[in-house]
Amino acid sequence: MARNKYITLVSSIIRYNLKIIFAGKFFWFLLAAFAFFAFFMFQEAWNRNEINEGTIYSLLMFPCLLLIFYPVVFGIQNDDDNRILEIIFGIPNYRYKVWGVRMLMVYVSNYFIILLFAYIARLLLYPVNIFEMAAQLIFPMLFFGNLAFMFSTITRSGNGTAVIMILLGLVFFIFMNAADFLRTSLWNVFLNPFTLPTNVHPLIWQSTILESRIFLMTAAVIFLLVGLLNLQKREKFV
Repeated sequence: MARNKYITLVSSIIRYNLKIIFAGKFFWFLLAAFAFFAFFMFQEAWNRNEINEGTIYSLLMFPCLLLIFYPVVFGIQNDDDNRILEIIFGIPNYRYKVWGVRMLMVYVSNYFIILLFAYIARLLLYPVNIFEMAAQLIFPMLFFGNLAFMFSTITRSGNGTAVIMILLGLVFFIFMNAADFLRTSLWNVFLNPFTLPTNVHPLIWQSTILESRIFLMTAAVIFLLVGLLNLQKREKFV
């Protein structure tokens, strides 16, 4: 009986947090992500470009980042708008559990959405391994998602965090294209692991991919810890 009550309680908490995370505008972000993805696929097919796994990864990158944009960037602001911050900060250490669970649900939900997008690309464009594709996209998703979460705890404003993340995204993208050596460097946050450069040995490329994923994961963990530590400053949120 106690086990059934526990399962019911956990299910209720998950449903409640999912409503908070994905309420309101998330549907429009999901619709926009699919619209951009469909447009990019149509453009590749219309132009009759060479399509391979690297192409599919590039097509999925923007929808992947767009999917985490709203729930992470506007999460704290939504709590404030719904008068939930007072409740969260009223229980010691409860805010860590709340946001830990929420971030986990965001990434798991978006992982399955990316799987669906990859499956559509597999049917319409190229036979990719959808699980490998989604697994590789998890790394930039964690990097940018936790970076956005950290800035949201600093600015405490969804709009302010959105501006910062858009500017940083543009800086990363411009800097990568301005410096050719960064395209095959582990510091490239947009590194495409499915596109082997012609001037790089396959063994060196595999090592670069591994180092890139370690870098993205390490940075993501640091961003998350900084964000959670910022939540200790109760007076700045309530």
